[in-house]
Amino acid sequence: MFERRLLRNLDWPLVAAVMALALFGLAMIYSATFSNRDLTNGDALRLVKRQALWLGVGLVAAAVFAYVDYQRWARLHRLIYAAVVIGLLGVLAWGHAAGGAARWVGVGSMRFQPSEFAKIGVVITLAAMLARRGQGASRLGMAGAALVHVGLPAVLIALQPDLGTALVLVVLWFVMLFLAGARKRHLAVAALAVAVLFAGAWRCDVLRPYQKMRLAVFLNPGVDPLGSGYHVIQSKIAVGSGQLRGKGYLDGTQSQLHFIPAQHTDFIFTVVGEELGFVGAICLLALFMVVLWRGLEIMDRADDEFGTLLAGGLVAVIALQVLVNIGMTVSIMPITGLPLPFVSYGGSSLVASMMAVGLLLSIGMRRQRIRF
Repeated sequence: MFERRLLRNLDWPLVAAVMALALFGLAMIYSATFSNRDLTNGDALRLVKRQALWLGVGLVAAAVFAYVDYQRWARLHRLIYAAVVIGLLGVLAWGHAAGGAARWVGVGSMRFQPSEFAKIGVVITLAAMLARRGQGASRLGMAGAALVHVGLPAVLIALQPDLGTALVLVVLWFVMLFLAGARKRHLAVAALAVAVLFAGAWRCDVLRPYQKMRLAVFLNPGVDPLGSGYHVIQSKIAVGSGQLRGKGYLDGTQSQLHFIPAQHTDFIFTVVGEELGFVGAICLLALFMVVLWRGLEIMDRADDEFGTLLAGGLVAVIALQVLVNIGMTVSIMPITGLPLPFVSYGGSSLVASMMAVGLLLSIGMRRQRIRF
């Protein structure tokens, strides 16, 4: 009877939207890679098969996280936080480098990206911390403690270097403190402190030259058209050339001639814009809006403070990644290494996103607990 009650509360629109996004992603990954021999090694479906395998793993993870009562994770928050920190330290010690950054660790023949799972772990642990303190979250000391809590993983991620994910954690800190009832003046002071620290990092050359150049390219892609600005210029050409209905699936010239680097991962939205046009892009955004809408509904109806903060944090992580990823392809955001959730190629990103969905489903299914 208990399990039937849970299934009756399952958020089917959320499940349907996530599955549609994942299948949409498989189609886009195929289009972005099938003609690239360097990626396929003679098998046009090579990366699609891998992503489908990770999708299967992600669905199992989502089912497990949906089945387990989300409040159990609050009781394990110290262990989860320790696992996050150890995993990120492991990347710095034994990480595999790719694209100028060491963000992956290997287990046998497989590699995974701990920073993707760290985002979920930080949401869980920060929600547990803020819920446990209750009204204390409105105090400046609590905001500082939460900043330290988020700051350690953020610094470890920035050292990989992965500034984009580190900034996501900083923004997440703001969002969750706001949801926990922090005072606006405390948030304003904290925002000023973060801005001063960023300015200091810039002046003292803590930021690497390519990171500074990415910010310069954001303001003016023509500063380095054959280097850091190349991604943005080619991306804008691809998305703009799709016009209303696109050039047709598998028929995008920028995509199929491989003008766009990382078009199956960070820049996969360019394939959508070029081949499916404005209509396809709007359909994709509509699916994301369903996911975010259902997540906010779950947050609003959560039974307890931890569930509210957990759901809000998970929605914020997904929303931030969508905003930054799509924003950088159309030059309204600086270039970062953030994937498009559920759509970009990458096992760690997909599994972590599915874990987030499982947690949202768990909160939603238990919004009306059985009482004896």
